Amino acid sequence: MTKRFFLALFAISLVALSAVAEDKQAEAKFEVKSHDFGTIKEADGPVSCTFEFTNTGDKPLLIIDAMASCGCTRPEFPTKPIKPGKKGKIKVTFSPIGRPGAFKKTVKVKTNGKERSTTLRIQGTVIPKQ
Repeated sequence: MTKRFFLALFAISLVALSAVAEDKQAEAKFEVKSHDFGTIKEADGPVSCTFEFTNTGDKPLLIIDAMASCGCTRPEFPTKPIKPGKKGKIKVTFSPIGRPGAFKKTVKVKTNGKERSTTLRIQGTVIPKQ
């Protein structure tokens, strides 16, 4: 009888451990999710900012894609996995050429993490060339 009890307990333990193991995953924790360039001059050309994040999860984080809402905005992201506890950066460049006035743009970041998608935002005002 005790042998059966220990076998049953062992089986239940294996099921519980596998359920806990499945909960482990990557997670991108961004320090900030928006950036205001303020007033920029069209004549000065493109401006960039960097969004830093940490993989606070238990598995490697993959940035699958980063898509901008407009062709005037270009994201650059790491293609190699970010190990748990390590930091990564996404650089976003905005080109003000031919775009005078206020702007608000987004970059949608897709990952294998807990949150499959995160939206980063940039904004500012472009002063036109004279």
